[in-house]
Amino acid sequence: MGRAFEYRKAAKMKRWGTMSRVFPKLGKIITMAAKDGGQDPEMNPKLRTAIINAKAQNMPKDNIEAAIKRASAKDAADIKEITYDVKASHGVQMIVECATDNSTRTVANVKATLVRNGGEMLTSGSLNFMFTRKCIFLFEKTEDMDIEELELELIDFGLEEIEEDVEPSETGDDINIVRVYGEFTSFGELSKALEDMSIEVKKATLEYIANAPIDLNDKQIEEIDVLIDKLEDDEDVQAVYTNIN
Repeated sequence: MGRAFEYRKAAKMKRWGTMSRVFPKLGKIITMAAKDGGQDPEMNPKLRTAIINAKAQNMPKDNIEAAIKRASAKDAADIKEITYDVKASHGVQMIVECATDNSTRTVANVKATLVRNGGEMLTSGSLNFMFTRKCIFLFEKTEDMDIEELELELIDFGLEEIEEDVEPSETGDDINIVRVYGEFTSFGELSKALEDMSIEVKKATLEYIANAPIDLNDKQIEEIDVLIDKLEDDEDVQAVYTNIN
């Protein structure tokens, strides 16, 4: 599977490394989840997942609690999720995922960024056939974990693919991690199954995966990376998915 969602991982982590950029984005997701399904993480899987992801980015507990409380505030903004289909240079296509309380502001900002950096907004839904939405769970592999056995157990809950990888930890040491993929409609079932197995999920997301990823040379990648960087500078932009391999 071409993991376009991991495009330029090192660059993305560098961009998101600034707390002033990542925490407001995470806060919006937490607030939306709390508003949609209630403020009790035990009774609201979407909120529980948002909190897990926030903690993975070292978001302080006070910030998380404040984001949850904003959902019930009388003057709480009505935050909605919006996606934009985008065409960039070199055959690159993107889905820009946003969370905003003002869609007019957001679309204007996204369009302006595209115009300045060689991109173009497409009609909504234009890229539906180019991407498939998947749920993805990431967790650390333990010594007693049998991947083949785990795969068999999760198939009944919507698992499509499971893979092992190695990633650096906060201490700089390499750790063995596992990624579980499924259709986005299986998010709840897979999440509950992993929880019942006492597997501590480090990250759980819904991602747009390119069906036919493309390869670019280094110069082209640098050019596209500038556009992605500019888009992710916008507080309303949650994520940018591309068809780059």
